[in-house]
Amino acid sequence: MKTKMKRNKQNVPVLIVDDDISVVNSLELQLKSGGIDQILHVLDSRDLMPILKQREIGVILLDILMPHLSGDELLPIIIEHYPHIPVLMVTGSHDIAFAIKCMKLGAYDYLIKPVEDARLISSVSRALEMRELRWEYSAFKEKILSRQLDNPDVFSGIITRNPQMLTIFQYIETIALTDRPVLITGDSGVGKEMLARNVHTLSQRPGHFIAINVAGIDETVFSDTLFGHVKGAYTGADSLRKGLVEQAQAGTLFLDEIGDLNMPCQVKLLRLLQEKEFFPLGADLPKQSRTRLVMATNCDLVAKQRQGTFRTDLLFRLQTNQIHVPPLKKRLGDLPLLIDFFLEQAARELKKKKPTPPRELNMLLANYYFPGNIRELEGMIFEAVRRHTSKVLSLDYFREYIAQRSPALPKKPDHQPSETPFKAWSVLPSHKELSELLINEALLRTDGNKSAAAHLIGMTRSGLIKALQRKKQT
Repeated sequence: MKTKMKRNKQNVPVLIVDDDISVVNSLELQLKSGGIDQILHVLDSRDLMPILKQREIGVILLDILMPHLSGDELLPIIIEHYPHIPVLMVTGSHDIAFAIKCMKLGAYDYLIKPVEDARLISSVSRALEMRELRWEYSAFKEKILSRQLDNPDVFSGIITRNPQMLTIFQYIETIALTDRPVLITGDSGVGKEMLARNVHTLSQRPGHFIAINVAGIDETVFSDTLFGHVKGAYTGADSLRKGLVEQAQAGTLFLDEIGDLNMPCQVKLLRLLQEKEFFPLGADLPKQSRTRLVMATNCDLVAKQRQGTFRTDLLFRLQTNQIHVPPLKKRLGDLPLLIDFFLEQAARELKKKKPTPPRELNMLLANYYFPGNIRELEGMIFEAVRRHTSKVLSLDYFREYIAQRSPALPKKPDHQPSETPFKAWSVLPSHKELSELLINEALLRTDGNKSAAAHLIGMTRSGLIKALQRKKQT
């Protein structure tokens, strides 16, 4: 019977199973030199399975030649009952056939004594990361099926009922306790920093949350800001200065606009992510970092990587935990909630009575493209409330605002145009098919909001509903 994978925690221990204490001590020393300090050991192979029942283990380093129970006897038992724990076989034998046998039985890797430091650290680190990914996938799958949040209060500051946003919240709950960096992408104003704060809150990390916008800063400023400097590092550096990585103190450092970093800064960031160490300006020795990095951008990093302005290795490193936040135009079902929330907020800040929004406001805003997303909507509502003088909120300001920012419609041609949207179609759709295509597109653009979709294509809401019902009946 397989044991259900337990909830992952930071720094799950590596378990060394070997009857030779000198080998155990040597492996422990090697692991600690590579920054892996959570280590347990078992000298009697018969004690292994009871330990696995008692506590959570990250990776097992399993010797093959041992009295009582050999490693190749224990391997299939571990795989059967604890398939989520990677097992690395450690032996002095160079028998390739035996190594292949172990790998076929489910071993993650096969290491030959004496194991080189770099080989051991690399294999154990990759195994720990794989185990973490397995857990995340399993936990995320369970959350998606349950459609529930374990910590709904953490996300209470984000006003939404959008299913895609709920999935993002579930994903954040899944990855929050891990150490790996998080990349949050999305248009300006969608709330990337709020989600970064949610990641920090759920991570239960002891340090602070510190945010900085890194757009356009050069290599020296980037290094000094993030890593600090020692006294005398440059003219004017009269005292030691701790950078933001140290100030976060095992907390979370949020780097906004990461897509605008230049190449030298990207190299330093990559080292921080890979080695978890950094050099303060003027320092000869590196410092270790326990700070978790969360980054955000509104750029297309894949396009930048193809253009040669963003490092491929850094991109791969950031994509392990990636969150894409949909723009407001894809969340139009949230408009009534957001309008009400921002009306309340603006009235409170301006010390006014909350105005009543007209029915037409939601439909009017649903047809606006919102390049500034949630932040833009908040500003619009605030200004409208500031101008407000009567009981019902006026639509005048909103109409004026949208008219100034909407592209002008092309003039209708005096003659029949030579180019139409249907020119490339070999077979024209019927009037009925065309109507269905138009309704489907309107619903997609308005995130399923029937009122907004109907207004977009010049129909009444009841007319659109009737058309959808006729479609179901055919």
